[in-house]
Amino acid sequence: MRKFFAILLSATVLAAPLAAQAQDWRHGPDRHRGPVVEKNVVVKKKVVVKKTRWVKGHRMTPAERRHMAEIRDYRRYRLSAPPRGYRWVKADNDFLLVGIATGVISSIIAAR
Repeated sequence: MRKFFAILLSATVLAAPLAAQAQDWRHGPDRHRGPVVEKNVVVKKKVVVKKTRWVKGHRMTPAERRHMAEIRDYRRYRLSAPPRGYRWVKADNDFLLVGIATGVISSIIAAR
């Protein structure tokens, strides 16, 4: 019985590196290559352009406000100085006067 366990133990010790090598697929020679792509295959992506029509009184979400570019040099665009608590932001091709705390649009000016 001891011989049987000794043979079984030696077989597991000898087979362990082979099993570890077979399971270590992340460190193989192909790990830096991307997915296999066939030649002459055309992939078309559908591009969705979302145009928002801004309305006076609309409350902008914080995510929308984060993606807007704040206009600090409003004189360059011939805009009046924003009142206290408001700021000018540029969205697409429009200038919006937005309340800082509430996010409500109080004025819209289309850019030229």
